[in-house]
Amino acid sequence: MAERLIDIPIESLPFVDEHSVSVSASAEQTWEALLATLGTGFSNTRPGQAVVHRLGCSPSETTGVAGRIGSTFPGFMVTRAIPPGVLALMGEHRFSRYALIFRLTEREGAPLLLSAETRAEFPGVRGTFYRAMIIGTRGHVLATRSLLRGIRRAAQRRAGG
Repeated sequence: MAERLIDIPIESLPFVDEHSVSVSASAEQTWEALLATLGTGFSNTRPGQAVVHRLGCSPSETTGVAGRIGSTFPGFMVTRAIPPGVLALMGEHRFSRYALIFRLTEREGAPLLLSAETRAEFPGVRGTFYRAMIIGTRGHVLATRSLLRGIRRAAQRRAGG
């Protein structure tokens, strides 16, 4: 199967927010945990698949190898991968085009910083309503922070801590 790409520059999408957590693990352990966590995320569950279907997410299936450009899982495609530092995902559905960019930043004398930046556009009236429901209710903030904490737990387990 030929690799597919979403041909929208990530930086052209409007900035929504960024969240981060400190991780007591190496960049490599955190990278592995990031890929593993994304591969077993909400969108791969039966309720998650129902949401993916209702929203009309593209891509809608899992293909390829986690962390490789062009690989997909429901709602996202890997569009940038620089192990173990940057993983950018993009996707779209009926109400939005979006990107989620993970960055792993090593800091001297301090734990690794894992951050997730969200960029998205919400075209039209339905997009504006969807943004109010997802961003305005803090649902996105809670989901992103929960995802980061899950990656941190997995990375620290890998590190034996």
